[in-house]
Amino acid sequence: MSGKPELKGRAARLARLLPTGPGQAARTPFVLLVVLLLGGGLICLLVLNSALSEGAFKLDDLQRGTKNLTDEEQALQRDIDAYSAPDALQHRARELGMVPGGDPAFLDPDGTVKGVPSAAPGVRQPAAYTPLVLAPEAMTDGPTPTPGR
Repeated sequence: MSGKPELKGRAARLARLLPTGPGQAARTPFVLLVVLLLGGGLICLLVLNSALSEGAFKLDDLQRGTKNLTDEEQALQRDIDAYSAPDALQHRARELGMVPGGDPAFLDPDGTVKGVPSAAPGVRQPAAYTPLVLAPEAMTDGPTPTPGR
């Protein structure tokens, strides 16, 4: 007889499920494969985390730059609004020696004048002042050049 006791019933059925003898696979390659997969997964997670952190820093820098440029744009828009306000325009025009104009006169295409031309108030006019209206031909020094020649 062999040195092992014979099993009966339930124990015999369970014993048949367990491998016995030299047919058992080596565990070292399997353990090595699992360790390599876990190590590779951890390294991939580390690289991914580093890339996400770098992207977050770049995003923060870009948001800060956008905020600075928006503040600058708003300051420039405020300056433009201040310069184009009617009071500011009137003040700068007076500094340049300009005065408010009177009622305007208009020229029709046929050359007739609609309205009465008058000088702006506050401007000294020489005696017998007549507004000078020149024809377009009189604005050049010679004959008008013909295109293509």
